[in-house]
Amino acid sequence: MSNELSRANPESTDGSKQRSSRERSTPPVERYVFTPPIDIHETDDGLILRADLPGVSLDTLELQVQNNRLTLFGRVPQVAPEGARLVHQEYHEGDYLRSFILSDNVDHDRISAKLTNGVLEVFLPHTPKSQPRKIQVSGS
Repeated sequence: MSNELSRANPESTDGSKQRSSRERSTPPVERYVFTPPIDIHETDDGLILRADLPGVSLDTLELQVQNNRLTLFGRVPQVAPEGARLVHQEYHEGDYLRSFILSDNVDHDRISAKLTNGVLEVFLPHTPKSQPRKIQVSGS
């Protein structure tokens, strides 16, 4: 399975470009945007999503649910020492972006996530099924 690879300007997860006033006077920095590999497993309690995000830390990870869409964005900081000149490159620096439309049976309020050694694990619990109940009928 190959990852999608594209060059893009940094964007927020809602698609709008965000730049500081200082950045507006300089040309935008192009960075690679990778589609991280994902595994999804289903249990009786919900879905477990695992994403490989090497180089992403808790400080550089954004995970949000909006309009029934789960979006993950991980920024990978530059690893080259300041002032160093690149003489050979096989690893491209970039960021990770992936989004999913959630089914109606995911309980958005109970979604949880953890990041361990570059692997993001998101738990998407099923919504509780409504229990049958007797409805009291009143007369006029």
